[in-house]
This record gives sequence, C-alpha cells and structure tokens, in this order.
Amino acid sequence: MLEKIQELDTNLLIYLNGLGSETYDKFWLFITNQLYWTPFFLLLFFLIYKKIGGKQTLYLLLFIAVLIAFTDQTCNLFKHTFQRLRPCNNPDLASIIRIVQVRQSYSFFSGHAANTMAVATFLFLVLKRHFKYFGFLFLWPLIFAYSRIYLGLHYPGDILAGYFFGALFGSLLYLVYRKLKPQYFPG
Repeated sequence: MLEKIQELDTNLLIYLNGLGSETYDKFWLFITNQLYWTPFFLLLFFLIYKKIGGKQTLYLLLFIAVLIAFTDQTCNLFKHTFQRLRPCNNPDLASIIRIVQVRQSYSFFSGHAANTMAVATFLFLVLKRHFKYFGFLFLWPLIFAYSRIYLGLHYPGDILAGYFFGALFGSLLYLVYRKLKPQYFPG
C-alpha cells in the first residue's frame, strides 16, 4: 500500500514538475523566496491593524510567532525521523524531473506548506468576520507550496502533509487564542 502511494506521489511530482519551463524558472524562484513576500505581509498586517487596532495586532503577531516556531520544529522532527530524500536529491529522478533548485535537507513534510497553511488558517479563523473575502488568503499557501514542486524540492505528498499539519496546528492555536482572549487579550 505504501509503495503504491509513493508511486502515485512520484508520478504526480513528475507531471506537475514537468509543466514548468525555463521561461518561468525565475518567477518561481522569486515566489519561493520568503523575503519577497514581505510586501504582502506588510500590507496584510496593515489591513489587520486598521481593522482591529495595534494592541490586538501585536497579540496576533505573538500567536503567529509561537505557531510558526511550533510548526517549524514539528516539521524538522518529522524530516529527521523519516529522512525522505528531496526529489532534487533522488538519483532515480535526477534525469526525469526539472531540478531548478537544490536543498540538502530532507523532504517530508514541507515546512513551507505547513507554516503558510498554519498562519493562513489561524488568521482566517480569527479575522473572517472582519473581512468579506478573507478566504482568498488561502491562495498564498497554494502558490507558495506549488513553487516547491515546480523547483523539484518537494513531492506533492510532502505538500499535502504540510497542509494537513499546518491546518491542524492553526486550528488548535485558534482554539487556544479564543479561550485566552477574553481574559488576557480583551478588546
């Protein structure tokens, strides 16, 4: 059963990664770099600040920092436990997929997918009543994580597992936030 799942995962990687071309490589390298998302984050937090105020925005940032630290460390624990080679480091795939970027760390599960989905889930649950179209926030983890497949850094299964853990951790931290907010973060 596990072999069949890995085969499907590899075949989907080959298909999705094969959709790329050198024409778009620089674009996806740009997308995958977290630093280039800074204007998006600044705009997002400016809009949040305008809607809920400075004090509540700082509380959200504190929770997001805890969420990212927890998600990232869990991801690293999984990577070192499973030690799944990244597609770019898999000798069986080297001649089949487009390798645009190489990383030496392990693949399962994607920290990019987990962190972005965790933050998007948490922010969506906290702020959906304040913003009419806030669900569009989930485009961010979708685009960001696809870049990892495009570049040859992750299998689709790594992304899906990252999404699952990110959504789970984001939802759980939202429950903690909601429970603590009336007592410690009123406003």
